[in-house]
Amino acid sequence: MSSLAATEDHVTREPAKVIQPAWVRVMHWINALAMILMIMSGWQIYNASPLFGFTFSRSITLGGWLAGALLWHFAAMWLLMINGLAYLIVGLATGRFRKKLLPITPNGVFADLKAALTFKLAHDDLSTYNYVQRLLYAGIIVVGVVIVLSGLSIWKPVQFHYLTALFGGYDVARYVHFVCMSLICLFLIVHVALAILVPKSLRAMIIGR
Repeated sequence: MSSLAATEDHVTREPAKVIQPAWVRVMHWINALAMILMIMSGWQIYNASPLFGFTFSRSITLGGWLAGALLWHFAAMWLLMINGLAYLIVGLATGRFRKKLLPITPNGVFADLKAALTFKLAHDDLSTYNYVQRLLYAGIIVVGVVIVLSGLSIWKPVQFHYLTALFGGYDVARYVHFVCMSLICLFLIVHVALAILVPKSLRAMIIGR
């Protein structure tokens, strides 16, 4: 009996499974910060020459005026580009993208979307993305690449004239840039909503487990 009790007293629990490695967590939060800075400063830049019949409230913009917004936008741009490029390289080199985001099938997306809309989508294993998550995460990577390229074509339309021409000209590139920004904002809303609904996913992105 005493030996059994001693054995039970010294039972060691297995360490919690690492869901998000350190490099993912660090780059995730850097990207989040850079995106927020770029969106808020981008809204101020947009206000200087609106594409549509509305402007953004100054309470949610950054920079105070056009020149200040441009300074914030360019500073955040380099942070996002360097960190985003590093994230893509490491994600491809480690096979994380292939493991986490593939395959993506129409049937899988439809089934998981139906389950999500009926509140039947399981979140037991956070280390495995469902098909809706795979589509969203893969899609936002593509959107991120397009918004960077369209931003470059707007920033330096003469130096990158081939890139600007690829988008159909400077004015069209502005619309592409705006649409990509809108998609990123929509993604962030869904992303934050899911983190609130499944708080253990937020914990995993903070402490990794």
